[in-house]
Amino acid sequence: MLCPYCGFDESNVLESREAEEGKVTRRRRECLKCKKRFTTYERVGSIDLKVIKKSGKREDFSREKLQKCLDKACWKMNEEEKNKLIDEIEMTLLNWPSVEIPSKEIGVLVLEKLKNLDPMAYIRFATVYLDINEVSDFQKLISNFKK
Repeated sequence: MLCPYCGFDESNVLESREAEEGKVTRRRRECLKCKKRFTTYERVGSIDLKVIKKSGKREDFSREKLQKCLDKACWKMNEEEKNKLIDEIEMTLLNWPSVEIPSKEIGVLVLEKLKNLDPMAYIRFATVYLDINEVSDFQKLISNFKK
């Protein structure tokens, strides 16, 4: 583990504990060179999920990319709530019948989760995901949401 202060690659683990309901291990470390302390988070590597884009191109699933999308839509949620949402989505994807998932399915899954969790985040995400550029399309989105 590289020290974020000096870049040295050796450190002592001072403390370890579970975080995020046992899904992550939080470790306090001390750099052997500069003696500064820092925290690391360790999570299980995910199964190699592939996302099938609209163009047909396949790319690796990226938790970070999903987090960026949700950061924009869910800016009122705290980090713990967002991480829980991302964990739920990721768990659903890991249990998908196939390791190749169309990006459209991921978008629909996010919309379903947001609809019940945060209506305004749902609207923000939907306007980007559904590529809404016209006021009439936006009005249809709001009408469909109310139903």
